[in-house]
Amino acid sequence: MALRFRCLVLDHDDTAVDGTATIHYPAHLRAMELLRPGREPVDLEGWFRRNFDPGIMQFLTGELGMTGPELQAEYAIWREFATSRSPRFYDGFLEALVDFRARGGLVAVVSHSEADVVQRHYDAVGFRPDTIFGWDLGEERRKPSPWPIHELRRLHGLEAAEILVVDDLKPGVVMSQAAGVPVAAAGWAHRIPEIESFMRQSCIAYFETVSQFRQFVVG
Repeated sequence: MALRFRCLVLDHDDTAVDGTATIHYPAHLRAMELLRPGREPVDLEGWFRRNFDPGIMQFLTGELGMTGPELQAEYAIWREFATSRSPRFYDGFLEALVDFRARGGLVAVVSHSEADVVQRHYDAVGFRPDTIFGWDLGEERRKPSPWPIHELRRLHGLEAAEILVVDDLKPGVVMSQAAGVPVAAAGWAHRIPEIESFMRQSCIAYFETVSQFRQFVVG
């Protein structure tokens, strides 16, 4: 059976792995202890909301007013957490990728984690994406910039309709729309009403479970 899409472009944290609860939010709590002692940090749901809108950098520099040196300190703490912790892959996710690849599909990752961190997570489970685009690309080339999609098309000779982006938050949608490719929502990591509403309205499909995702791309 022919695949519906030739290439999957996957977000990493909270799409492939339980990254926010394991790495990003605990790192932020630690940074708040050091950089904003006495200030109550947002809870986990609030952290998801800030990542959704206005975005993590806008939250840190705007709402929290972090300076350049403070952002460097926050990054160092995040990097320590990211390189010492291994989030779990969601049940069934890797099996879906193996099945997709076995049928000739390409698997790419576009993440706000750094590429080496993403690769380490996949290496731990014995799977290697064809391409990884991470935070370390810099602002002009990282999601929500459409550059990763344009580069994937150039590298692999892909048509826009042959690509499906799968993400849990707004930056993946913005990237997809700017690049003119379909996008679907990973809804299994969190069910925050305004995020779910936006993703349902903006995506060609909303997957409440990994099994729904697998059925859609390889079923």
